[in-house]
Amino acid sequence: MQCSVQLYTVRDALQNDLPGTIRRLADIGFTQVEPYNFAAQADELAAALAESGVTAPTGHAPLLSGDQDEIFAAAGRLGIGTVIDPYLPPEHWQNADTVRAIATRLNAAAKKGAEHGIRVGYHNHWWELETKIEGVSALEYFAGLLDPELVLEVDTYWAAVGGEDPAALLKRLGDRVVAIHIKDGPGTQDMNAQVPAGQGTMDVWGIIGAAASLEVPVLEFDGYAHDIFDGVSESLRYVQAGAPTPSAGEAEAR
Repeated sequence: MQCSVQLYTVRDALQNDLPGTIRRLADIGFTQVEPYNFAAQADELAAALAESGVTAPTGHAPLLSGDQDEIFAAAGRLGIGTVIDPYLPPEHWQNADTVRAIATRLNAAAKKGAEHGIRVGYHNHWWELETKIEGVSALEYFAGLLDPELVLEVDTYWAAVGGEDPAALLKRLGDRVVAIHIKDGPGTQDMNAQVPAGQGTMDVWGIIGAAASLEVPVLEFDGYAHDIFDGVSESLRYVQAGAPTPSAGEAEAR
């Protein structure tokens, strides 16, 4: 399976040596990356991606607080086809009125993005799942307000922290989800407790299998107590190895 990696994972190394960090990720085996706040360093990123033969199908940018024209122009420069707003703080997700306001603004951003040939999406944290509006999570309420062309990148770990079964959530959201963040750990808000994929509590393969319209799985660590390049390398090996074959007893139980 081809995987991307969210560059926020290696933010410290990226700040010190952007081209060298992209080369190191390529050497590990990544052919795709997901940049963040990419408009601020589009030229350097473009050169590093070209040098390493790495592409960036998705990228994170603050569409609702930044200069959208600048963001979409930078995305075109980098070959980013889907620009994802990565974060709106919890106070925006507490009631139907504030969620409707977010949807209205992102729908407008999606129309502007379409003029540039770029798709727009949103990425969640845990608070969009903790809050309930009209009997569903704020994220699902929000999804019901979006124009058809707007997509979601579900952070499956934060969905679990927010109290949802990530696989069940992905099935309910259906074709709206084109990308997911894969991370693992104890399922708490402690970012430094995160571990490589397959070493924590997350059902990584059940989650991947539940994303019916998945275009790109994105590996990410928000924090890691050990060498981050070792961590992403272990995660990549786990996902590229494919889903484990169930034992005879497990198969019969199914």
